[in-house]
Amino acid sequence: MSDAPQPAGQLDHHVEGHVGYVTFNNPAKFNAVNYEMWCALPIAMQALVDNPQVRLIVLQGAGEKAFVSGADISQFNTHRNGDASTHYNEATQAGYAAVLDCPKPTLAKIRGICMGGGLGLALNCDVRMATADSKFRMPAGRLGLGYAFDGVKRFTEVVGTANTADLFFSARIFGADEALRIGLLKQVSPVDAFDEVVSAYLQMVCENAPLTLAAAKRSLLEIRKNPHERDLSGVQAMVDACFTSEDYKEGRKAFTEKRTPQFQGK
Repeated sequence: MSDAPQPAGQLDHHVEGHVGYVTFNNPAKFNAVNYEMWCALPIAMQALVDNPQVRLIVLQGAGEKAFVSGADISQFNTHRNGDASTHYNEATQAGYAAVLDCPKPTLAKIRGICMGGGLGLALNCDVRMATADSKFRMPAGRLGLGYAFDGVKRFTEVVGTANTADLFFSARIFGADEALRIGLLKQVSPVDAFDEVVSAYLQMVCENAPLTLAAAKRSLLEIRKNPHERDLSGVQAMVDACFTSEDYKEGRKAFTEKRTPQFQGK
């Protein structure tokens, strides 16, 4: 075994066609997220949001073994202890918010381990797809960590109160089939077919009208707010913009001509 230090994890992002990718790149630690990666996440998400070519954003882990195994525990003594914990918590909350509040559709492409902070990140995406061998866990109870209200609330929004209680109270590992059954996942695929299945879904989404996707996503964001905080007029303005867009004309024309519409987001 080599005594050479393991490379520090990093966060990468790039664009392929109409899809933006955010990759948690720390395979030596099963893509555990360190403080620097948390700080980089909002910047990467905003870069993809600002890119007009991007219609959907995918979060994924590097390699074949993990999506994200959680926070990098090796930093707990230096970053999650005493006064330093305030900065760490601010960075994690900003990272979570950048995903949860993203105005573009988001998808978690889960391969292998998805636990702790990785599970929280996945739940903050709109859609989650996973390989059949994926494993999930919320281990806060085994680490003595307190989990913030907003994080627990998001779990209840996705899997319900009873399932949230079970996952937090037991801190147990569960598989992809159960994750699908409780609503955590949209789809489970064999490992060797996973990339093809996800690519087909991404293509299907990206072929749809960007303004329609944006309006639907805005409604989903407003639904999570308290009723008195919702900007329904802003949502309606986005809905109205769809009906006056060139894409709406293209959609009707393509339907009549029985062809795939070519939307431009205008």
